[in-house]
Amino acid sequence: MKDDIFSDRTALVTGGARGIGRSICEMLAGHGARVAVNYERNEQAAHETLASIENSAADAMIVQADVSDEEQVARMTEAVRERLGPIDLLVNNAGIASSTPHDELPFATWKRMFEVNVDGPYLTTWAVKDEMIAREYGRIVNISSLAGIKIKGRMISYATTKSALISFTRHCAEAFAPHNIRVNCVAPGLTNTELARSANPDMVEHLISITPMGRIGEPEEIASVVKFLLSDDSSFVTGQTVPACGGRC
Repeated sequence: MKDDIFSDRTALVTGGARGIGRSICEMLAGHGARVAVNYERNEQAAHETLASIENSAADAMIVQADVSDEEQVARMTEAVRERLGPIDLLVNNAGIASSTPHDELPFATWKRMFEVNVDGPYLTTWAVKDEMIAREYGRIVNISSLAGIKIKGRMISYATTKSALISFTRHCAEAFAPHNIRVNCVAPGLTNTELARSANPDMVEHLISITPMGRIGEPEEIASVVKFLLSDDSSFVTGQTVPACGGRC
């Protein structure tokens, strides 16, 4: 029997075309939500995600936007409202990553990392928070990273943005709580996505070797944590960051 825990809800997932984002879209659709799949460049992947959820979603769409651009975010959220209705569930998943030593980290890389990984969640959250406040309902989940918790000397810009996202989650949670809006965060460890598969194999094997569970995570496992945080099963949980990392915390 289908579990429609998100029926009559509209969800927007940024960076929803691939990897963890795709699994989150599939999870939401499988539980009855209307789903908007955001992408920036990879339209083909977005259409593939759309095809994978059309049989289970009440309604679904793809919507292009660079989440670091305020005007594009405004157009995106308005398009979702017009097609699917007011946004009830927001998953800030879009992000970029890099691993470089400190002497190869130019300001342009630092700046772009913050534009996507920090400005993006701010812009999308601010684009939907007022309607959530007016309707006295909203659920927001930000996708951080284990790098936002553990020290990463070769990921200074990326890890700093993911730490900032954890802090952003906590402060928004307190500010929005009186309006029945919960804001939480997931910090995935090494996960079986294109990014991980394209990484240095020796580094991947090392990370697996120091993971107590002895394996890489799957995108569906991250989506299941997001499901918990968006659902009423977590009705007394806000401002929290849940590591999903096989014990490597």
